Amino acid sequence: MAVAEKAVRTKAFADLRDWIYWLEAQGQLRRVKAEVDWDLEIAGITRAVQAKEGPAVLFENIKDYRNTRGRSLFIGGLFTYQRIAAMLGLPMDTSAADMIKHCRRTFREQVHPIMVSTGPVKENIVTGDDINLYDFPAPRWHHLDGGRYIDTFAGVVTKDPETGEVNVGMYRGMIAGKNKVAKLVVPAQHWGRHFTKYRDMGRPMPVAIVHGWDEAMPFCACSPIVHKGSSEWDVIGAIRGEPVQLVKCETVDLEVPASAEIVVEGTISADPSTFEMEGPFCEYTGFSEGKAFPKPVVQVQCITHRHDPILRGYLEGTRPGMPIEEARIYSISLSAIAWNVLEDAGVPGVTDVWCTPVTLGTTTIVQIRKQHRGHAQQVAGALWSSSSSNYFYKMVIVVEEDIDIRSWEDLDWALAYRVNAGEPGDLTVFGPTGGSVLDPSVRSEDRDPILFGTGKWYRVLIDATRNWNFPRRQEYGGQVYPPVNKLSRDVERKVARRWKEYDLGIDYLTEEQRKTLTLEHLVDVLPVVGKE
Repeated sequence: MAVAEKAVRTKAFADLRDWIYWLEAQGQLRRVKAEVDWDLEIAGITRAVQAKEGPAVLFENIKDYRNTRGRSLFIGGLFTYQRIAAMLGLPMDTSAADMIKHCRRTFREQVHPIMVSTGPVKENIVTGDDINLYDFPAPRWHHLDGGRYIDTFAGVVTKDPETGEVNVGMYRGMIAGKNKVAKLVVPAQHWGRHFTKYRDMGRPMPVAIVHGWDEAMPFCACSPIVHKGSSEWDVIGAIRGEPVQLVKCETVDLEVPASAEIVVEGTISADPSTFEMEGPFCEYTGFSEGKAFPKPVVQVQCITHRHDPILRGYLEGTRPGMPIEEARIYSISLSAIAWNVLEDAGVPGVTDVWCTPVTLGTTTIVQIRKQHRGHAQQVAGALWSSSSSNYFYKMVIVVEEDIDIRSWEDLDWALAYRVNAGEPGDLTVFGPTGGSVLDPSVRSEDRDPILFGTGKWYRVLIDATRNWNFPRRQEYGGQVYPPVNKLSRDVERKVARRWKEYDLGIDYLTEEQRKTLTLEHLVDVLPVVGKE
């Protein structure tokens, strides 16, 4: 039996180590015992491994890190769809479309966390002069980075000072000193709203940064999944199928997973006199973002960690041919989120959603069973008005069910022959609106998070569905568009039955190709396909 068929977990992964051992048993992990340099070499290896769709990697021999608190670094645990499926508790050969449907359901569920008295993360408690972030092998990831980024795949825990609402997000952080982490804080983000409240109260914000635990944590932390009245811990519990076990922090009023690898506790102040230089950093867009300028700093008060802790790292910066881990995550999690947004807004007829990996949701494609004129505009309006739109849904493309939204060939065909930019509604530009502060297509003066709290986007809807403003034509069978070319069901089955007789030396079509040839699965729901 193939690994992809048998590799199904029946219970939650206990922690990062359990995940690593399981991946290794499945042939999905490699340990690198050769000495590697934290300065760019680890990044170079990671880039090459991921370009080749390779395994997760545990670096166990890092230059300058033989006798330090932390000596190893783990990357790539969620880089492939196989490994994402395993984390979700699904067979490793589960399709992206099926994972999205699974997440749609799971993201609406809650399994509340429970408190425990202690756990492995308390094996070592470091305070005072013993605190030294350089004890952990944070790499320099990109040649233009302004420093060593330790917070790349960590869960940053904060709490609303008024409501007690907890957020677990993922926000980059650069080591700015042995006890300082400089952070990019965007007010439009969830922890940014917490930060603003603390600023207005004249108080520093407590922060706990969790490195290394169940991979469901970074999967959820980087995705805007939480509804009012719940937290990421609730959704992580739903993914795991059991409650997250939390312990109290030592110096701040926050809770963290009991079996995490490393937790950095501290406070972050809005007082500009406490800021440190941060950046530049090569962000998810694939561009080295901006220049160094003063940003808020987590003043570290305590570090707790397991014996021989494993730092969890992540290489940012996607571009064509150079995929990254978060891109694969977003294509699943954000697609599920966007679909739920559309459902909650009452948009009918949505049959699939795809937030493209290479743009991490900046481009979103929605497949619909078209039910009325303006249907595509309703889709875009719902996405653009959602809370997650500050970073996502800049370009929305809407197609019908005969277009595979994960195929650029299908999309190219739909864009070429179902869009005529001068026709009303085919191309809609909306804005200015809020948008990503990291998008280099936006003028730098318009994406200052301190001044504006967000970036500035002009959004685009491309309605690549058949135009219902066209007159219905008799030669088109009463439809507005000519019928699609297809092979009849009877002819296709005849060809399939006799294929071996033809002795062509090649296998016959796959089931998916047969569906594409006949469009049989769409005859009853897409009138323009036409019955035989």
